[in-house]
Amino acid sequence: MKLQRVLLSLCVVLLAAVVGTAEAGSPARSLSTCEGKFPDPIEDICWSCFYPISIAGAEMGDGQDIPLDNGDPVCTCPAPPPLMERVGATGGLWEPVRSVDITRKPFCLVGLGGIDLSSDGGGGSSETSAAGGILDMPEHTQNRRSSGATDGSFYQAHWYESPIAYILEAVADVGCISSGSMELKWLTEVDPLWNDDELTNILNFESALFSNVIVQALCAVDCLAASTILPIPLMFWCAGCNGPTFPMDGFVPAHIGGIQAASLIAERLVHKMQRQSTEWLHHTYAAVCMPFPTGMIDKVAFKQQVVYPVPQTTKAPYCCNWMGSTNVLFGAGKEYPYKGEDFSFFMFRKRVCCIL
Repeated sequence: MKLQRVLLSLCVVLLAAVVGTAEAGSPARSLSTCEGKFPDPIEDICWSCFYPISIAGAEMGDGQDIPLDNGDPVCTCPAPPPLMERVGATGGLWEPVRSVDITRKPFCLVGLGGIDLSSDGGGGSSETSAAGGILDMPEHTQNRRSSGATDGSFYQAHWYESPIAYILEAVADVGCISSGSMELKWLTEVDPLWNDDELTNILNFESALFSNVIVQALCAVDCLAASTILPIPLMFWCAGCNGPTFPMDGFVPAHIGGIQAASLIAERLVHKMQRQSTEWLHHTYAAVCMPFPTGMIDKVAFKQQVVYPVPQTTKAPYCCNWMGSTNVLFGAGKEYPYKGEDFSFFMFRKRVCCIL
């Protein structure tokens, strides 16, 4: 009898191990569905991130802002003949005009309610697989990485034009609110630079200068600054507490948590959009009349707010964050298994304009 019990127990253990291995290695189980939610503009968006609003040097509302960013109270801008020039008041605000998806499943539009654009409509990508929310590296990249890189993760990202304030007419149009409609502007699934460290350095050739341990250790300073006052713009190779900005692709070398990894990917995508001049500079007094491309990353151009899976609406002390700030306070409870492992952020962009 004892021998039979031992054999039976051994069979149960072996069967459980085989089933567990099959489930962990199956991408169809973890990536079988596309989950998401279209944000509720009343409940899910933190409208206090709009503040502070500055008009002619007078500031209204409490919020995170860039010191001395709005320039002089009075502004002048070119005008058509016969005026040639018009005088106005300088205004500054944080407008919610962009949103970004961070997803494990390719072509899953998290911020549009979980719309699946993939051809299979269900199963995972042939290039990546998932186990417990941490994705295996694509095969060609896995060969170039050390065995310790298995603690990393890989995400796709989508960039949207989302001028929600203009669409809802939530703010009076004084010439500073960006107009437009909801539009998908970038899919990393069709970007060959997003899943290859070497190819992405075509756009970011200077990344080799910041790959050493000493330079990366300086990012601790940026982490502290972003979490307390303001990110350090000159330290463009750092994404604060979340990790390195380079390479600007979907690989997270050290996956600490979903919010940390998703925040890093969102920040890299912002930098990528700015670097390739898809996003122009809308703040500083130089952009008071019209925005302009810079070709360089700007770490203070956006503040971000989590809207999925759990909206970040509680102030701690604010419900939006500088890029690179620690997620110890706002990240707690913002991730849960299965349906809560993909993310969507709303991006508040700083705008300085001339109210004519």
